[in-house]
Amino acid sequence: EDVGNADPMGLVVATAVAQAVQFVGLPEAQINLAQGTTYLATRRKDNASYVGLLEALDDAKSQGNLGVPLHLRNAVTSMMKGLGYGKGYRYVHDDPQAKAQQEHLPESLKGRRYYRPKDT
Repeated sequence: EDVGNADPMGLVVATAVAQAVQFVGLPEAQINLAQGTTYLATRRKDNASYVGLLEALDDAKSQGNLGVPLHLRNAVTSMMKGLGYGKGYRYVHDDPQAKAQQEHLPESLKGRRYYRPKDT
């Protein structure tokens, strides 16, 4: 939670340490625990993913099922296409920078931003 995307390798290190503790066992695994602890303790911190998750969960609980926006729905039948499914969808890989700007949230959450990373 504390390191987050400030150093994505932190999760890899923490997972490797947990696995080392299982494989090696104590007391020898204390070395692995110390290495993982000092690695994580000396990294920059960013809990933006965790905070965003909590905000999204809160919105899901308070707003319920809002449905998928029409432009994100797959029009597999002519009836669905007639209802507007997929209309206006922008395929991100067709954009030269792979950053096609489009809304992915239901209307009542339009403009909501859950992931706000700290400047690193």
